[in-house]
Amino acid sequence: MFLILVGLTVSGYAEDMQRAAGQTAEGCPATPPQTEGPYYPPKAQMDAQLDQDNDLTQVKGQAGKATGQILYVMGQIRDTRCRPIEGAIVEIWQASDTGRYRHPRDTQNPAPLDPQFQYWGKYVTGKDGRYLFKTIKPGAYPIGPGTMRPSHIHFKVAHPEYGEFITQMYFVGDPYQDRDPIFKDVPPAERNRLLVTMEQPGADYEPQARVARFDVTLK
Repeated sequence: MFLILVGLTVSGYAEDMQRAAGQTAEGCPATPPQTEGPYYPPKAQMDAQLDQDNDLTQVKGQAGKATGQILYVMGQIRDTRCRPIEGAIVEIWQASDTGRYRHPRDTQNPAPLDPQFQYWGKYVTGKDGRYLFKTIKPGAYPIGPGTMRPSHIHFKVAHPEYGEFITQMYFVGDPYQDRDPIFKDVPPAERNRLLVTMEQPGADYEPQARVARFDVTLK
């Protein structure tokens, strides 16, 4: 099931779009692409996942909730003329609060898995091009001696007219970004298009939750 809060949590989003970061009189600059990485869920794993909704904080049939900072990630899928794209399939996948993926290749990471966390979810945009996910802020994890991947969420957007687009969303102020080879591969002038701030929630959210707004512009 999709979150029943969709109409409430994005109620003020139209106004926010008027002042969206990076939007200019000429249009909306394209979102920089990024690597899919090694931990996109295998097809067999996704097919077997009973819960394929946009709430990653609770697994269907389980009473518990995921550990970590609750985070509502919302935004608009649009083209470079800032027009919303309807019918885009938006997928996200990420590490848990401990920095661990539920993936058969993530075997060297000693961090524990979170059995209450969904790890992957999807959403289909309507006429307004908007999407919404309820998740948690992912943890950082090591990728080599003295190197950590900063907190990030993977995005895959698919649409018949635009093909498949993959990128990653990062958080402002993360201390590991300066040494992350994937983030640094993005031209400096474009990096702000992949960064979000964690905003205080409005009255429609849990008081302890945070909100992140991340628009994806396809070309």
